Amino acid sequence: MSTMCVAAASVPQPTACPVRHCARKRLLQLQVIRIIVQNMRKRSLLAILLSATLAAPMVARAGDANFTLTIKDRKFDVAELDVPANAKFTLTVKNLDKVPSEFESSDLNREKVVVGSGTITVYLGPLTPGSYEFFDDFNPAARGHIVAK
Repeated sequence: MSTMCVAAASVPQPTACPVRHCARKRLLQLQVIRIIVQNMRKRSLLAILLSATLAAPMVARAGDANFTLTIKDRKFDVAELDVPANAKFTLTVKNLDKVPSEFESSDLNREKVVVGSGTITVYLGPLTPGSYEFFDDFNPAARGHIVAK
């Protein structure tokens, strides 16, 4: 019996089929490649979305309308300023007087002092259609309206 055990032990054991081993290895390689490509696609999509998100405010700012109000002799040069509704815009307020004035609007939630011979920029909008009052808090008789149409 001991000879049988020795003889059985010396018989080579069957190994895995080399064809199957290569097929499994190739399948594993393909799965790894697929995961890498998916990650690259996700990164590319993320990069595109991030670029579009960052570029959008720059494009929107470039198309903004700009309007000007002038203060002279402690009065606004126009009593009514028409602006586009539902769009962002900038309002430049120039004070041609030597004394400070103020652009204030409770409707627009803005309040800015304009020093004598100075200029300020106020960013507004988008506004729903309607009329928005503004005034000079240092001279309450100086009033006007921004009308969004």
